[in-house]
Amino acid sequence: MRAKIDNILGYFLVLLMAVMTIDVLLGVVTRYVLGSQLSWSEELARFLLMWIGILGAAYASGQKKHLAIELLQTKLSATQQKNLDIFINLIVISFAVTVMIIGGLRLIYITQTLGQLSPALRVPMAFIYAVVPLSGLLILYYKTYDLLQEA
Repeated sequence: MRAKIDNILGYFLVLLMAVMTIDVLLGVVTRYVLGSQLSWSEELARFLLMWIGILGAAYASGQKKHLAIELLQTKLSATQQKNLDIFINLIVISFAVTVMIIGGLRLIYITQTLGQLSPALRVPMAFIYAVVPLSGLLILYYKTYDLLQEA
């Protein structure tokens, strides 16, 4: 199951990067060839960058490729390293649940209730912000999986 989620998420990130690359290229071409950039091009690139960054963090977390300072871990015994890994995973889970899932769902609720739309694309901002709880759920899945593997 984890490999399937990794695959889907990896390919989705590649797709988002491809769309963003085409969008930015289109924006540059229309600005310099036609003399006027498309009104929605810059906004789409900004939203895609948000999705790539936040989903990419969840992907990196699942691959255990996220930024880490291993100064303390190298000085610990194997048992202490395992305990530290469990503690770190619990902190990451706490953050993912409280900030990303609960906070993200609250942000979606508020923007949906207010009916906020993006200026150029006219897309509901709740859809744009949906990446936050989605990534939180992915991080929760990955870190719970890691905890169960370590136990």
